[in-house]
Amino acid sequence: MTRFAARPEPLEVNLEQSAIVVVDMQNAFASKGGLLDLAGYDVSVPAAAVVRTIDSVLQAARNKGVQVVYLQTGYKPDLSNGGGEASPNPRKETALCLMRARPELKGKLLVEGTWDFQIVDELKPQADDLVVLKTRYSGFAGTTLDSTLRVRGIRFLFFVGIATNVCVESTLRDAYFHEYWPILVTDGALQAGPPAAHEATIFNVESFFGWTVTAEQLRANLR
Repeated sequence: MTRFAARPEPLEVNLEQSAIVVVDMQNAFASKGGLLDLAGYDVSVPAAAVVRTIDSVLQAARNKGVQVVYLQTGYKPDLSNGGGEASPNPRKETALCLMRARPELKGKLLVEGTWDFQIVDELKPQADDLVVLKTRYSGFAGTTLDSTLRVRGIRFLFFVGIATNVCVESTLRDAYFHEYWPILVTDGALQAGPPAAHEATIFNVESFFGWTVTAEQLRANLR
């Protein structure tokens, strides 16, 4: 067991039963011209910093033999897995809302095979990494994530990605409900919205759902 100086209190972690969960590090959320940029969020500079931080974490994790799991949001070209009239998802999910409001974007945002859907070049998955596709904010909703983790004996999950207050927090909460030990890497995530949204997720995690560490703390324990 490795002792992390986590918040709100230290946490003993078995690195052999750990994974880094990379949430939605796609062009949609981290690149100029992607979904969040088109929706009016300025992601260019802060996203680049988060990409560099995540890259450093992933390099350390792979060198240590810690499993890396990517979550990737994507809809089929006909949007049939986005939810129909009976689902609230098309009424709230940013890509579906924007494609409905701007017909010229139909089929271009978070649709499988498009540039927007692709994971950013700097963080492309490697041969031993796992990729789980999802169509909802939580990586556990209607996916193989839980079985993928359990069959490998993984119990401790370190979360990085975009957006802190949406897909990262949604998946982290579900991890807690599924009896995993969730740990948010605070400087390895970026919010959609004002900085207060990021801080609110940190408060929620530390108070109710898990623990937080910095990227440097994680890298130090992976050396």
